[in-house]
Amino acid sequence: MNAALLLIVGVVILVIGYVTYGKWLADQWGVDDKRVTPAHELEDGNDYVPAKAPVLMGHHFSSIAGAGPINGPIQAAVFGWVPVMLWVLIGGIFFGAVHDFGALFASIRNKGQSIGEVIATSIGSRAKKLFLIFSYLTLILVVAAFASIVANTFKATYDEAGVLDMAASAANARTAMISILFIVIAIIFGIMVYRRNASLVVSTVIGVAAIIACMAIGYNWHPFYLNGNVWMVIVGIYIAIASVTPVWILLQPRDYLSSFLLYGMMIIAVVGILGAHPSLEIPAFTGFIDTAEYGVGSSLGSLFPALFVTIACGAISGFHSLVGSGTTAKQLDKETDARPIAYGGMLIECALALISLCAVGYIWKEYVPGGITTPTAVFATGISRMCATIPFLAGAEDVIYSMLILAVSAFCLTSLDTATRLARYMFQEFWLEPGQTYKDATGIKKTLTNPYVATIITVVLGIALGMTGYAKIWALFGAANQLLAALGLLAVAAWLGKMGKNNKMFLFPMAFMLVVTIVSLIQTIITNVTNAVDMWNWIRAGLGTLLVVLAVVLAIEGVKTITSQAKAKR
Repeated sequence: MNAALLLIVGVVILVIGYVTYGKWLADQWGVDDKRVTPAHELEDGNDYVPAKAPVLMGHHFSSIAGAGPINGPIQAAVFGWVPVMLWVLIGGIFFGAVHDFGALFASIRNKGQSIGEVIATSIGSRAKKLFLIFSYLTLILVVAAFASIVANTFKATYDEAGVLDMAASAANARTAMISILFIVIAIIFGIMVYRRNASLVVSTVIGVAAIIACMAIGYNWHPFYLNGNVWMVIVGIYIAIASVTPVWILLQPRDYLSSFLLYGMMIIAVVGILGAHPSLEIPAFTGFIDTAEYGVGSSLGSLFPALFVTIACGAISGFHSLVGSGTTAKQLDKETDARPIAYGGMLIECALALISLCAVGYIWKEYVPGGITTPTAVFATGISRMCATIPFLAGAEDVIYSMLILAVSAFCLTSLDTATRLARYMFQEFWLEPGQTYKDATGIKKTLTNPYVATIITVVLGIALGMTGYAKIWALFGAANQLLAALGLLAVAAWLGKMGKNNKMFLFPMAFMLVVTIVSLIQTIITNVTNAVDMWNWIRAGLGTLLVVLAVVLAIEGVKTITSQAKAKR
């Protein structure tokens, strides 16, 4: 298969989906700019802060992207490019983008409250409590998986004797240094735009120039060579601080500037793919079982359910509903911004998933035998090598590689502090009564709902689990994340039904994802129990079991609600 043709066809289909199906959804639900959004109605200068559409798009997309649309398609490529491409396109247009758009819309019509509150109003308070527990556990897995990925992109390499290998560690040290400088620039950008009222256009130009300068500095001066566990602790401290600061200081500006890294990364990738237009070595279809011939590391097993769980953020992701209802809804300036930010943002992620497929397909002969296996390295290697075949980019392979690794790391950091902030919201919300804030709580609840206490608990749990390695967490994270998507679809469907609006577009995706993810979680539980070697296997098995029970109970209550709504209409 030609890489350029695969990408062009895929992007054209995604654009058609946005223009047609996305518009139809907005018309069905009655998106209306005359309504005041929560960002204006409840503006508080901390969480509820109206943001210009480009800035909010940067925050939203950087938060939802993470490493998901890169890791998932690369790992699932063992089934061939056809299954991956079909699920990315069909799942993105009819599952993921519908899920993201619906969650954001439901939240802005409920004062920017979380999906948990949407469930409370449409299904019941008990269902809300169960959903909050489920969401919190999933967010712990998000923190664990992405913190581990970030630490791996920063950590130094040591030889068998424990001696630091400076040459092998240089690329990671560059990424770490540039990431630190990037955070400093984001804080300055936030102060200038939101407190000094500087022009967004002028600040953006200066900010992008500063990013380039940071990359030049970090590329040539990178003094930090630390091991993975030290970086895990540092990342934990960073996300703890970032998740409790006002969104205008770091969240909005850093995510906005991060989006330019993403756009730059995607432009470079498109130039490389179109310029090199290579024939991909990856087979169209390898079979329904991931065999040793087409497997790297542990086998994914059978195509069903593995394909639909492994490709999470590239097709549908439950984490997106938490981002949309947890932070994006509190910053949306007007309702019509929801479609490009939520529906469009998901489809851009689908395009990134297709780029990742092209990258692994280009170095397939090295990937299969285990020469290059880490998804971020596969992505950066494949794209940078394609770029290096273009005459005017010859010799730039090392620089492009470093930039791509930096971009992936930036997205993971963005997802990390967003996930921590969301987990803090969920943890606090669980202990509070409707309408209460942590300031209203008394006794032990006052301590537990304190923002700093809730954040510390979340960070400690996530970082501790993350230290076991992302590879051991990814299967559980993928299944939990996709099951969260099924519950998000269920919640929005129930709410739309209560509002008397069309919710039929949610029913099949919801049912399909419930079946897929429960089967996958049961498989993961069995694997951890039968191959238990330490307490972490039992912890992961216990988490999986709890997630399945919570999801089944929630699904039963949700289906009862939707069924009763349908009967009432007759």
